[in-house]
Amino acid sequence: MRILLIAVLGLLLSACGAPDVQFQIPAQKWNDVVVEVQTRPAPVRPGMNEFLVLTTLERGKPVYHFVVSLRADESHAWQQSIQDGHSGVYRKAVNVPAGSPYIYVKLRKKRSEEQVVLKFNLRPETAIAVND
Repeated sequence: MRILLIAVLGLLLSACGAPDVQFQIPAQKWNDVVVEVQTRPAPVRPGMNEFLVLTTLERGKPVYHFVVSLRADESHAWQQSIQDGHSGVYRKAVNVPAGSPYIYVKLRKKRSEEQVVLKFNLRPETAIAVND
């Protein structure tokens, strides 16, 4: 009985602890589109990392008419992400070399030549710390 009580008390104390701090990369704008990058894991570690690129209007409406490509180094080839339905979310796992400070995101409008390359800082010290 005592062991059960100690185990339950330990679980309750751990549940009341402070949540892990995650790092949010500041969003950028292109024309009227807000572009946000999320990483798994956060913060980014050397090796394979999953990147989610979210494209919305300022009012939160998803924008899904893009072809989105990523790379972690200017010398690497672009890797096209996978569009997640009409949700404005694009996913891709990219190999991030040790010490790579940026992820480059290329947005190209479908059926158009209009495009932009945005550079997002991956360093946690310049990112915004948020609690879940």
